[in-house]
Amino acid sequence: MTAPDAAELRRLTRELLAAHPPATTDPTDFLKARFDAGLAWVHYPDGLGGLDAPRSLQPVVDAELAAANAPDNDPRRIGIGLGMAAPTILGFGTDEQKQRFLRPLWVGEEVWCQLFSEPGAGSDLAALGTRAVRDGEDWVVDGQKVWTSSAHVARWAILIARTDPDVPKHRGISYFICDMTDPGVEVRPLRQITGEAEFNEVFLTGVRIPDSRRLGAVGEGWKVAQTTLMNERVSIGGSRIPREGGMIGPIARTWRERPELRTHDLHQRLLTLWVEAEVARLAGERLRQQLVAGQPGPEGSGMKLAFARLNQEISGLEVELLGDDGLLYSDWTMRRPDHVDFTGRDAGYRYLRSKGNSIEGGTSEVLLNIVAERVLGLPAEPRNDKDVAWKDLSR
Repeated sequence: MTAPDAAELRRLTRELLAAHPPATTDPTDFLKARFDAGLAWVHYPDGLGGLDAPRSLQPVVDAELAAANAPDNDPRRIGIGLGMAAPTILGFGTDEQKQRFLRPLWVGEEVWCQLFSEPGAGSDLAALGTRAVRDGEDWVVDGQKVWTSSAHVARWAILIARTDPDVPKHRGISYFICDMTDPGVEVRPLRQITGEAEFNEVFLTGVRIPDSRRLGAVGEGWKVAQTTLMNERVSIGGSRIPREGGMIGPIARTWRERPELRTHDLHQRLLTLWVEAEVARLAGERLRQQLVAGQPGPEGSGMKLAFARLNQEISGLEVELLGDDGLLYSDWTMRRPDHVDFTGRDAGYRYLRSKGNSIEGGTSEVLLNIVAERVLGLPAEPRNDKDVAWKDLSR
């Protein structure tokens, strides 16, 4: 079967709109029909929401749907599923797993979270201690995870756990899909500097996961996790935005609308950050074009680094520009939101929330190492745990 071109995708999209008019079709039903038509993510395989088309043609479909005011799947709410779980399931899942999970994931019927980081294994993720022990056709999981976005609303989780403590830390990990509604899964909120609890800690006590929900081979979970992590960094740092989208947008609007706040020094700093934000945006476009050739590589770590630094510098400048108004904070009410909204909130929220950007999705220090070693080809840092069994490591 020949992959469809842009004209064919436009035709298919218009057929979808004619058969399921957005104005009179239930939004969820429309999204299901879009998935079944292969117009969800066109580069995915036929039958899994795609048409084996080039990734670069997805904007053709999106533009037609946007012009018709068709509903979207609220990507901010299901970003972990779209950006991390889906490409990992596609790359390592069985046919049954792909058929079971990808459609409700994309439609937004099932929210996903990521059970990776632990209190003693954040930057050094491979040192994780959550255990999974085989018991017949199940794995029994015990441990604790932390900094888990959306765990309080998630139905499913991508989980890595140690299945063999007698080998070096990178080789004794396996990758699972965990049902967050199962007995033994406890989610507790972690209140953040913003006053909200978007993150959580998750306790796993005797949680039974069928072996049929394992992704990849036993002991090869680190390899599977690399696919998740590389896609995570691209989804965080390389999302498609228009010019003056993202954090630079609100401060640019304030600059134009409130000339009384302007000073020469602030002008120069804003110009510098505006240019850097535009460079980062265009670099993200280039990175997405490279994805057409395959899975994301370590370059996504560079994009995520730039995203964190720019967000923090821009939000800091915005607070400074606003003067006394920048010190105000609208609401400290304890909430458990289902997504992050940088541009729809006030400057104080942006300033506080952006502090987490250099931690979530891989700390900036770890990402600097990845860029140095895997992009620039610099010598790797010396390691004294390479051939040591995980159980013999100092903790």
